[in-house]
Amino acid sequence: MNKIITENRNENTKDIDLISTVEMVRKINNEDKLVALAVEKEIENIAHAADIISAQFQKGGRLFYFGAGTSGRLGVLDASECPPTFGVDYDMVQGIIAGGDKALRFAIEGAEDNFEMGYKDADILSDKDVCVLISASGNPNYLLGVTKHAKEKQCKIIALTCNSDAKILNGADVKIVTIIGAEAISGSSRMKAGTAQKMVLNMLSTVSMIRIGKTYENFMIDVKATNDKLKKRATQIVVDLCNIEEDTAVKVLIECDWKVKTAVLTIRNHISKDEAAKLLNENQGVLRKVLING
Repeated sequence: MNKIITENRNENTKDIDLISTVEMVRKINNEDKLVALAVEKEIENIAHAADIISAQFQKGGRLFYFGAGTSGRLGVLDASECPPTFGVDYDMVQGIIAGGDKALRFAIEGAEDNFEMGYKDADILSDKDVCVLISASGNPNYLLGVTKHAKEKQCKIIALTCNSDAKILNGADVKIVTIIGAEAISGSSRMKAGTAQKMVLNMLSTVSMIRIGKTYENFMIDVKATNDKLKKRATQIVVDLCNIEEDTAVKVLIECDWKVKTAVLTIRNHISKDEAAKLLNENQGVLRKVLING
C-alpha cells in the first residue's frame, strides 16, 4: 500500500517529545517555512483556478468549498469572510463540510467516508458554479460523491490536495497539489497541510474578487461597515482616495449609507449620491470603470 505523504513520519521531529518547549516550537516553525515554498510551485494552477472562478462569477455563478474535518472548516472560514470583506451576498461563496454545521465543532464519525452524503450535498451545484474539493489526502469518499454529482451537473471542479496520487484529482478542471511533506506530528494534517490550504483559499477568493472589481487598488471598497472597526476602515479608505479630512469623509459616508464606492464617486466625480449609484449599477459595480482620473 502506498502511504499518503502527510501520513509519513517526519525524520526532523522524531525527538520532539524530548526537547525543550522553545525547541519544539522552533522545529514546528521550521516545518511551517516549507509551506509557502510548496504553494509557490502551484502559482500558475492557482491563477488558472481563480480565473475560472471569476469567469463563473461574471455568469452569475457561485463558489462552493467542500471538505471534511479541518479542510471543511477552512472552506467554511474562507467563505464566511467574503460577505463582510467584499460586500457579496452570503450565497455567492459557500463552505460545505461533511456532516453539516455540527461538524464545525465536533468530529462526525464516518462523515468523510460517506459517498452518498457527498453526492447529496452536491445537489446544490449548477453548471454556472465552481466547486473546490479540499483534502490533504484527496481520497475521502465524501468528496468522491461530490465529484460524481458535480460532473453530472457540469460544474467546474478544482481539486486542492497535498497528495499527488489523490483520487479527487481525477476529472478536475484544475489540479492544485501542494507537496508539503510529512507533518511535524505524523498525520496531523491540521498543521502544514491546513496552512497550505488556507493560503491557497485566500488566493482563490481574493484574486477572483479582485478580478470582478471588488477592490480598487488594494482597498476593499465593497467592505460592509457593520461595526466600529469597519466604519473606521471605510472612513480611512475615503480619506485616502479623496484626500479629504476624516470628519468630511464620515459625513459623506453617512449620507451614502456607509457605501464606500458611492461616497468616493460623489466626491471625486462631483455628482449626487443617486447619480453615483446609477453609474455603479450600469458598470457592474466596478468603481474604476466610472471614476474620473481613476
